[in-house]
Amino acid sequence: MKAIVDNGQAIVAATDPHDAVGILDRFSFDVRFFTEFERFDRHLEKLRRGPAAQRVHYLSVCSPNYLHDAHIRLALRVGADAICEKPVVIKPWNLDALQELELETGRKVYTVFQLRLHPALLALKDRLDRAPRHHEVELTYVTARGPWYDVSWKGVPERSGGIATNIGIHFFDLLIWLFGEVESSDVHFAEPKRMIGALELRRASVRWLLSTDRQDLPSPGLPSAQTTFRAIVIDGEPLEFTDGFTDLHTRVYEDVLAGRGVGLADARPSVEVADRIRTARVTAPRATPHPALSSR
Repeated sequence: MKAIVDNGQAIVAATDPHDAVGILDRFSFDVRFFTEFERFDRHLEKLRRGPAAQRVHYLSVCSPNYLHDAHIRLALRVGADAICEKPVVIKPWNLDALQELELETGRKVYTVFQLRLHPALLALKDRLDRAPRHHEVELTYVTARGPWYDVSWKGVPERSGGIATNIGIHFFDLLIWLFGEVESSDVHFAEPKRMIGALELRRASVRWLLSTDRQDLPSPGLPSAQTTFRAIVIDGEPLEFTDGFTDLHTRVYEDVLAGRGVGLADARPSVEVADRIRTARVTAPRATPHPALSSR
């Protein structure tokens, strides 16, 4: 919502099955709000049939992952472009139908991969593109979650896509964006809270770890101030990108409004590799595994 308003746009309607949404007042007192999706759908259809100045131009989809496909379809049906939080869909074949609907409706589907706009990562991509060669990469992403995570929709693989999709897709997209298409993928360890594996990309061999377990933080015994740990090591050199996340959503929406957003074709490789990882059989490492594997 902040990204919408920061870009000079207006929030005209919203829906959420929960009604604890007083946060809407921070942005406007003129937002039509619905707790029932069907009434929200009817309201958008009414606006579509009304004066052009009142029609919705963009629908921002921030719902549970398994509902993204249906909510994107609503956007296209009422003549709006969709801006969808990651992952745009869980299953790759849903992308095919959405791309057909884009052609039928003339509207666009964008997804939110804000890491592509992080200043340190943009600078890294520029360096990599100017001197292309093969790299050795180690990715570690730990974002600690409490017991609520496992009993919410996020802890249900059929609804979230599991840890590879719900937690990892940002970083799989980032790795593909930086180092090129996926040539092979292996999973070396898999459980609901932790996965370890390897990717062979066109310009990099990647060892990765994803975790929602607090014990995987560098200092798990300290107070909960630090709940996230991101680390990318390239050829033995750590990449620092802890800061710089504050306004990335605003920049994503700015890019969408300018027609430069990340579309379905760009999102496809990360959706496909996350699906491969989620359904893969665990195998022994063919090369040096992620260091964390030795402690499992």
